[in-house]
Amino acid sequence: MTGIEIKNLRLRAVIGANDWEREVLQDVVISISFRYNANQAEMTDRIEDVFNYKTLTKRIIDEVEASRYNLLESLVNHVYKIVKENGELQGVTVTVEKPNALRFCDNVIAVKSDKDA
Repeated sequence: MTGIEIKNLRLRAVIGANDWEREVLQDVVISISFRYNANQAEMTDRIEDVFNYKTLTKRIIDEVEASRYNLLESLVNHVYKIVKENGELQGVTVTVEKPNALRFCDNVIAVKSDKDA
């Protein structure tokens, strides 16, 4: 199994329950990790044999930027489900950060992983 980490995908989305949060795009930072059997790709070094994480991130970007969630927990669950649609991925962990969500705090972070399932 080969591990892949996609770190700090920086997007903008409507996220939050307060009235002002429903009117502006806010920063969210998404990180994803997973493992998959990359034996064929490792032997051939051919792009056709690797899991296409560019396609995965493009879908996540499109869906997150079009989303309108009240809760960070709902957004992390949505992204997790997108990643899990590909049955060959194992050990999936998705982290969604909302920078400056709380006063005196760098981030509020929601995490969803196979460990929690």
